Amino acid sequence: MPFEGSGIWNSDGLRIGRREAIASLLGASVAAGRSKKIQLGLQLFTLRNELEKDVPGVLRQVAGLGYQNVEFYVPFYYTWTPAMAKDVRKSLDDLGLKCISTHNAMDSYLPAGIGKAIELNQILGSRYLINARRPQIATLDGWKQLADTFNKANETIRAAGLSAGYHTTANEWKQMEAQRPADVLFQNTDKSFAHQLDVGTCVAAGSDPVAWIKQNPGRIRSLHLKDWAPGKEYTVLFGEGTAPWKAIFAAAESKGGAEFYVIEQEMSAEAPIEAVRKDLALYRAMRAGR
Repeated sequence: MPFEGSGIWNSDGLRIGRREAIASLLGASVAAGRSKKIQLGLQLFTLRNELEKDVPGVLRQVAGLGYQNVEFYVPFYYTWTPAMAKDVRKSLDDLGLKCISTHNAMDSYLPAGIGKAIELNQILGSRYLINARRPQIATLDGWKQLADTFNKANETIRAAGLSAGYHTTANEWKQMEAQRPADVLFQNTDKSFAHQLDVGTCVAAGSDPVAWIKQNPGRIRSLHLKDWAPGKEYTVLFGEGTAPWKAIFAAAESKGGAEFYVIEQEMSAEAPIEAVRKDLALYRAMRAGR
């Protein structure tokens, strides 16, 4: 539709004011952002026995199933030399896979080891160094000290163009001195320090993952799509446990700031590669049209 003077026409051929036009464009932009498809990855700890024998072969299988991203685990990837990491990166590139994040122990956040972690992650193309292993902590002061350690490491990691984060287990949801360690940790870390929410362990501990996401807007950058059910524990496939997935996805994408999801089948009643094939099919079925 042509312009006449200062008028602007909408899709119905009606003239609207400039403010209305701008509001319409902004609304479309927001809607587009909300509908952005979040990519799915696989935590390779699921295939740990196979991976440690044949990295290229396992990556080929994962790509063949249709996964887009992978997440390496600790201590496996951290033992590599830069040359080994470059070989793995080439395999990833050849297969069209991306390493979106890595799981790390405390070495990756302390002065003696942070440089190696940053270098390996940069080679792999990873965006997030996520802590998934730390010492047993018996007091809330201990959790506050851990938060201080992460804050210092986060500054170094961000200066290198990467991001730091934390993967919760069941321990962070258990009451300690009338508080949950998860609350203490994230209340005392910088807003840029991300949370990778392991849904299964949150549900298993009796916490509400939806409420947690809403309480921590913008910080839930990734989620481990691990399910859980009484009696079967973590052997259930994605969507076959008790986690309220639709509400979790809605909260993660509207409030949490989710950038990617990661399937993890920590245990299974069948061959792990078959379990993650089914997990992907179940995820696609649940998210059809998204």
